[in-house]
Amino acid sequence: MPKVLISDSLSPKAAEIFRERGVQVDVAVGLSPEELMAKIGGYHGLAIRSATKVTADVLAAAENLMVVGRAGIGVDNVDVEAATARGVVVMNTPHGNSITTAEHAIAMLFALARQIPAADRSTQAGKWEKSRFMGVELTGKHLGIIGCGNIGSIVAARALGLKMRVMAFDPYLSPDRAKDLCIEKVELDALLERADFISLHVPLTDQTSNLLDGAALAKTKKGVRIVNCARGGLIVEEDLRAAIESGHVAGAALDVFSQEPARDNALFGLEQVVATPHLGAATSEAQEKVALQVADQMSDYLMTGAITNALNMPSLTAEDAERLSPYMKLAELLGSFAGQLTRTGLRKAVVEYEGQVAELNTRPITQAALTGLLRPILASVNMVNAPVIARERDIDVTSVNHQRDCDYQTLIRMTVTTERGPRSVAGTLFGGTKPRLVEIKGIAIEAEMSPHMLYITNEDKPGLIGALGTTLGEAGVNIATFHLGRASQGGDAVALIEMDEAIAPKVLEKVRHLPHVKQAMPLSF
Repeated sequence: MPKVLISDSLSPKAAEIFRERGVQVDVAVGLSPEELMAKIGGYHGLAIRSATKVTADVLAAAENLMVVGRAGIGVDNVDVEAATARGVVVMNTPHGNSITTAEHAIAMLFALARQIPAADRSTQAGKWEKSRFMGVELTGKHLGIIGCGNIGSIVAARALGLKMRVMAFDPYLSPDRAKDLCIEKVELDALLERADFISLHVPLTDQTSNLLDGAALAKTKKGVRIVNCARGGLIVEEDLRAAIESGHVAGAALDVFSQEPARDNALFGLEQVVATPHLGAATSEAQEKVALQVADQMSDYLMTGAITNALNMPSLTAEDAERLSPYMKLAELLGSFAGQLTRTGLRKAVVEYEGQVAELNTRPITQAALTGLLRPILASVNMVNAPVIARERDIDVTSVNHQRDCDYQTLIRMTVTTERGPRSVAGTLFGGTKPRLVEIKGIAIEAEMSPHMLYITNEDKPGLIGALGTTLGEAGVNIATFHLGRASQGGDAVALIEMDEAIAPKVLEKVRHLPHVKQAMPLSF
C-alpha cells in the first residue's frame, strides 16, 4: 500500500481522500528539516503547502519518494530540478486559489487608497484624526496590471466593476483577449507612466526578478500606489522605500516579500506601507479546494500511474513515456529558445514534424514544445496546463506531421508568430537522444543547447568575430563553443556562443553596441 506524509496544515478532508483511495497517510506538521529527512525515507508521496522546504538533501533522503504534491501554485519551496533528477514527480494545483488571491489584491487596493490600517491603529489608540487620513477614490483611476493571466484577469474584472480604467502589460496577452476582458493592452513603460495604481501578477523568474527597481519606479507617475500579492523579489524593496520616502510613490500594499517569513524588511515602519503575511491564498474555501485537489492528483498517480498538473512530467502512459522522452526534450528546448526571445504578444505557434518523429504520437511532444515556449514568462506552466493557458491567451497552436523526405532521421521545427512577425527554430536528435539546433530563422547552424549561452543576430561583415572575442576575453568570459550561420554572404547572420557562466549585464551591453550587431540575448537551457 502506498504511503503519503502530509507535512503542512491541510484540510482534514485531504487525509480522508487518501484513505478512501487506498493510500496510507500520516500527518506530521512542523517537522524540522532534520526530522523530515529522518522520516521521509518510508514514504512514496509528500503533500505540502508552502512551509515545508523540499530541498535536494530532503530528496536524497527520500529513497522511496515518487511524488511531491503542492497544495497551491507556487513551488518555490521545492527543488524541482533535484526532484526530476531523482525521478520524483512534482505536482501543484495551479487554479485552486486564483479567486482568493485576486480578492486579496482588491482588498489591499482599498486599504492602500483609504489608509485603512493606519487609520485603524490611530482610532483604536483614542485619536480622532479625520484630517490626517485623506484618501483617494478608485473610481476613474488607471489600474495597471502587470501579468494578465488567470489571477490578473480576475483582478481586472473586479476593478472594472469598481469603474476603474484598466490596462495590462503581458507579452502573452493577445489584442483579442484584451478586448474580451475590456482592458487596454500596453507596453510596460506606458503602464508605468500612466497608472495611478499598479498590481503585480507574474511569477518570479529570471525575466521578472527585480522588475520594479529604482529605474522602473522613476518612470512611474508621481503619487502612484503599488500592490504586490504575487511573489517577493519582483520589487527591489530598498528602491521602493527610497521612492516612498522621496514622495514619488504614495504608498505600497505588499503580501509577499523577498525573504519570508519577513521578520525584518526595508519597508517595515513606513506608515505608507500596508503589509500582510502572505495571505493571498488564506481563505477556508481556497485551502479546501487545493487540499482536495492535491490529494486526488497524488492518489491517481500512486494508484494508477496517471499524471495531472505535473511540472516536470507529461501526461503520458508508462509505455509512451520512455519512447517519447528524447523527442519531448528536444521540443521543449526548441520552445524555450523561441520563448526566451519573445518580447511581444504571441499569436500563433506551429510545430512541424519530419522523419521518424512524424510516425509517433506527437501530441505530448507538441505540449512539451508549448511548455518550453511559455515557461520563460509563466513559471508554473506544465504540459497539462500549457494548452489551456494558450487558449486563454488566444494563441493558435497547430501541429503538422509531414510525410516527406527529410535531411535528418528526425526533424522538429517550431515557428512562432508574434506582433512583429514569424520566426522559426528547428532541431534534431544526434544518436537518437542528443538534442541539436540545426536551423534558426531559416539559417543553417549546428549547436548544442547549454546552461549559459549568448545568441547574436548580426550583419555578415568582417571584424565582428574578432571584436566579439576581444570583448568577451577582456571581461574574463570563457567561450566553450562558438557556432555561426548566415543566410547569404553579406546578409543576415546568427551566432550561438556557449559560455562557462552567465554573461554579466555590463558585458552584454558592450556586445550589443559592437558594430554590425542587431540583437544580443542571453539564453539558458
